Amino acid sequence: MAGMTLEQLKIFLAVAHNLHFTRAAEELYITQPAVSAAIHNLEQEYGVKLFHRIGRHIEIAEAGKLLQVEAQKILDQVSLTERGLRELNNLQRGELKLGSSLTIGNYWLPSKISEFKSQYPGIQIDCTLANAETICVGTAMGQFDLGLVEGDVKPALQNTLDYEIVASDRLQIVVGQKHPWFEWGEVDLSQLTQTPWVMRVRESGTQQRFEEALQNWGINLSELNVILVFTSGEMAKAAIENGVGATGISELMVKKEIQLGSLRAIRVIDNRESNGVIPTAGYAYAEIIRPFFKIKHRQRFQTALSKVFEQMLISSVLDGSHQHLSVI
Repeated sequence: MAGMTLEQLKIFLAVAHNLHFTRAAEELYITQPAVSAAIHNLEQEYGVKLFHRIGRHIEIAEAGKLLQVEAQKILDQVSLTERGLRELNNLQRGELKLGSSLTIGNYWLPSKISEFKSQYPGIQIDCTLANAETICVGTAMGQFDLGLVEGDVKPALQNTLDYEIVASDRLQIVVGQKHPWFEWGEVDLSQLTQTPWVMRVRESGTQQRFEEALQNWGINLSELNVILVFTSGEMAKAAIENGVGATGISELMVKKEIQLGSLRAIRVIDNRESNGVIPTAGYAYAEIIRPFFKIKHRQRFQTALSKVFEQMLISSVLDGSHQHLSVI
């Protein structure tokens, strides 16, 4: 028996993905007859049908569904092994795949990548930005060597992913110049329900932490007048600069605007009752501190590059290079 080859598996996966021989051929830059021959040889070799031909269309068969799962595992492992071999050169070459939630990727991570590249200039770093939930799922699926998120790791993934705090960030409530709070500079907790709000989508780590803070303050999200919901912090920031609402946003994202005076961070006075008594002096300010998590798969092979980058992130914690590690 000749056995299957990696090339045949690549061709099979392309056909299974496209459910079309010609499109698979175009994707792989080979001829359509070569694709048909590879599928035919696999089916002949093992006496199974991988695809059902229905007129001019094809559907994946049960045997094909099984092979699709196993073939992807095989090619993923081959890719990791190839990367591991390339790294046996004192990290002079290689590729590091990172996934990062938006705030971290746009404002915190670039300096870390620059630091790493200065030490290992021959390393290619591929960084994907998406919301926290997408990065967690991608890391669990093996798309990223390491993930960096500011949102919580969902319980369903906590047995799959190992996560550790590597930095932290403060969320601030900010308003634009047209908002009445801009002149005040501070409000009571009770006043948070008295203004329109611009929010992020629920999958956002920023939104998750903000909602958690509201709950800790005794405020239900349904009590707020939410007028806009955006997928990115940049969109929320722009809406606030040009409108009259408020938003909860990372201080990293609005540092420049606050310095220029187009936005103002609003301090929130925690004037809740304590043992039935409302304090008359010495009010505390309510803060929202959120951790940045490094995540990785608990069982997948970890490349040398990934280990070195991970150690650099952990060292920044030990060196005290960030300010906040407590969470409200």
